[in-house]
Amino acid sequence: MKRILILLTLLLLTSCGLQKSPVDFIVYNATIYTVDSTFSTAEAMAIKRGRIVRTGSNEQIRGAFKADSIYNAQNRTIFPGFIDAHAHFYGYGTNLQSADLKGLKSWEATLEVLKKFGSRNTDGWLIGRGWDQNLWIDKEFPNKEQLDILFPERPVYITRVDGHAALVNQKALDLAGISQQTSVQGGTVGVINGVLSGILIDNAMGLVESKIPAADRSQMERILRDAEKYSIREGLTSVVDAGLDYPIVEVIQGMHEKGDLKIRLNVMLSDNMRNVEWLSEKGIIKTDRLQVRGFKFYGDGALGSRGACLLRPYSDKPEESGFLLSDIVHFEKMAKLLSERGFQMNTHAIGDSTNRAILEVYANVLKGKNDLRWRIEHAQVVEPSDIRYFKEYSIIPSVQPTHATSDMYWAEDRLGPERIKNAYAYKNLLDQNGLIALGTDFPVEEISPLRTYYAAVVRKDAKGYPQEGFQSENALSREQAIRGMTIWAAFASFEENEKGSLEKGKLADFIILDNDIFTQEQSSILNTRILRTYIGGQRVHSIE
Repeated sequence: MKRILILLTLLLLTSCGLQKSPVDFIVYNATIYTVDSTFSTAEAMAIKRGRIVRTGSNEQIRGAFKADSIYNAQNRTIFPGFIDAHAHFYGYGTNLQSADLKGLKSWEATLEVLKKFGSRNTDGWLIGRGWDQNLWIDKEFPNKEQLDILFPERPVYITRVDGHAALVNQKALDLAGISQQTSVQGGTVGVINGVLSGILIDNAMGLVESKIPAADRSQMERILRDAEKYSIREGLTSVVDAGLDYPIVEVIQGMHEKGDLKIRLNVMLSDNMRNVEWLSEKGIIKTDRLQVRGFKFYGDGALGSRGACLLRPYSDKPEESGFLLSDIVHFEKMAKLLSERGFQMNTHAIGDSTNRAILEVYANVLKGKNDLRWRIEHAQVVEPSDIRYFKEYSIIPSVQPTHATSDMYWAEDRLGPERIKNAYAYKNLLDQNGLIALGTDFPVEEISPLRTYYAAVVRKDAKGYPQEGFQSENALSREQAIRGMTIWAAFASFEENEKGSLEKGKLADFIILDNDIFTQEQSSILNTRILRTYIGGQRVHSIE
């Protein structure tokens, strides 16, 4: 009898050992880059209630867990879902409703696109975005003359690719009450030989933008859904929207609550006191899908429109040095206010003068090392003597590698052969604190994070130019670039404990690629396809 009891006990223990824990989803037979502290890889992972239970070998995961949904990845590559650390998500969706002027090689080609778009969309304002005079033969700003002829009774508003200059027609100028005598701090109203040219730079753009009818709630929802569709197709599971007003945030909240919007968003509120008071009353917003805790400020304009504020004049236009978009007292006041209320400050800074000014403002408030994670967005031209501020005051550089490969054709003309060496210096910025957050700035650049990765690592355009890479001493390693698009981007948003790597307990946000961008030849990186995108363990995109 005693032997029988022993055998039964052994059988019971054995059967218990063979029992598998139930989970919702198992992925196996893959190369999974976990992006943990050692950048380890795994073959399989188990997911339950939208979070990762465990990663490991095929045998470990399939031996320990069972699921009704099991996916054989067939030796494909898996990365954490890409996080865009700086983009304009809502703006991208808005642009999908307007004329696409990006990449056009002449003003004449731009006009043709506007005519075709206007004939299909006949109501209200004619809006377009993306023209870039640097792609044209004469490289000069256009003027409104042809717009006035083509659209005498319809207001036209078309913005430059960087979003820091616009061309409008006379109808739009009249609606905004703009004359040759109009002036605005931090902006320029173009006048040539006493006649309005239609060019508006930086803050002057707001004079016309304020006259464009705002979208209603249903239009906002469509804009957000459209932006999500294209984002998840490119492998983005989280996006930082760099500058929105609170009514749009309320729409995002409602869509998240109803399940109509799945992508995770970290929204920086735009620089105005209505937004500050709204968030002060609400408190920091944090859910699995939405975070609102920071504010976006504009220090200066863009290099391409010569609105970036430089310490010395532009090499190709010695009478100009750019300008700050607000008085320095404004930045000082807001930095103190945000610090007191526990909010994150994130400031667009392109020129070396602006970077110095904002870094000094931050330093006066932050005092020394800290964990407030204030950010400089773009950090495009930084004087070597100023780069120390990032380390001494724990300031995070948030950069967009494709800016370097888009601007490299003409940036030296703006800055000269010596100053260009201080521009797009991503490796130098990374070395300050051992991390850097990477984004695309879409729709200024293409939405694809694979382009971000390629530009960061290869420092060439899609055609392989230049052969030796643009200032390749500031290229990032493949691991650094992946971290910048995942865990470091999460850190820059205070979210490194829940996303950015595929580890136990973290959100199951991941993508499946048809090639291994960590090992494949540089020349084939941009040919990689995002086969599937998962958010919280749910498939939200697939081309299989």
